[in-house]
Amino acid sequence: MSKVKGSLFGLAFGDALGAPTEFLSYEEILRRYGPRGPHDLPPRATVTDDTQMALAVADAVLSAQEAPPFTAERLEPRLRGRFLQWWSSDENDRAPGRTCMDACAAMADGKPWWQATVAESKGCGANMRVAPMGLAPTLTDDERAGSAQLQAALTHGHPTGLAASELTALAVRWLLDGLPVAELPAALRARCDTQRKLYRADWLGDTLWRRPGIETPEDFIAQGWDECKQALTGLEDAARHVGPDADPCTAAGAGWVAEEALATAVFCLLLFPDAPVDAIARAAASSGDSDSIASLTGTFAGAIHGEEAWPADWYSRIEYRPDLTRLATAWSS
Repeated sequence: MSKVKGSLFGLAFGDALGAPTEFLSYEEILRRYGPRGPHDLPPRATVTDDTQMALAVADAVLSAQEAPPFTAERLEPRLRGRFLQWWSSDENDRAPGRTCMDACAAMADGKPWWQATVAESKGCGANMRVAPMGLAPTLTDDERAGSAQLQAALTHGHPTGLAASELTALAVRWLLDGLPVAELPAALRARCDTQRKLYRADWLGDTLWRRPGIETPEDFIAQGWDECKQALTGLEDAARHVGPDADPCTAAGAGWVAEEALATAVFCLLLFPDAPVDAIARAAASSGDSDSIASLTGTFAGAIHGEEAWPADWYSRIEYRPDLTRLATAWSS
């Protein structure tokens, strides 16, 4: 269970650590927490919609896996149902993203997901919740990639949201499988190259890509891969030259959009490859979308270091502990 548990709880720990800093200026964060950011959770640590939606995705994946094959036809209604449960829940009071709320409202009104999705949104809500596709142990690479894009597409219809979600899920899986942190940026950029013209119609259908000025599905998806590669370029140099005491958003972006959230989380991981608490603290002490950056960083760091990455007493403090434990158990058996 160690690595899966470390990754799932790392997502929630990063989310909880970054939530109080999300809408603060960088200067205010430094005044409150010091140059390296917050390093401890409160006695009762609450999370945001990042963790809530990741749990929704995880439950949809588990349900869809009960009777193979794992396909879009099995996964999509389960994703939609759990997103709508989250959307209508009394616990959906954590400043949820406008894109997710608008898309869910449209689905609740009866629109099919490809009409409900916010076509031009590439917000980080597309990939803040995708970790379950990386953690689920029995998926093939194609299933992992296609399902990662599909869960993004239900709310975020921009090709960069799709590509960043696939990359995030694969980063989780690669790190679980032992990929060295130093090799992760190059592996992600290589994936951008090999997948650049691959539109996964078996997962996304033949409607999502149709936009004014877009002639082919390949042209549609290429934009997403190109923007992700651009965001991921230069991270290694930035980690060497920007350093651990600067706002990480100055190196890789503020994280409000999907490719920047991924890149800035990877940057924080590169800064502290062997110090997971320092990595999520650095991510939380950022001028951008701190909770999403820190939750992604925690997901990656936990996948590397396992449950021992985090202080033992954090596990008893975090919100949704029973759900996180249930999922870790399911994917570690």
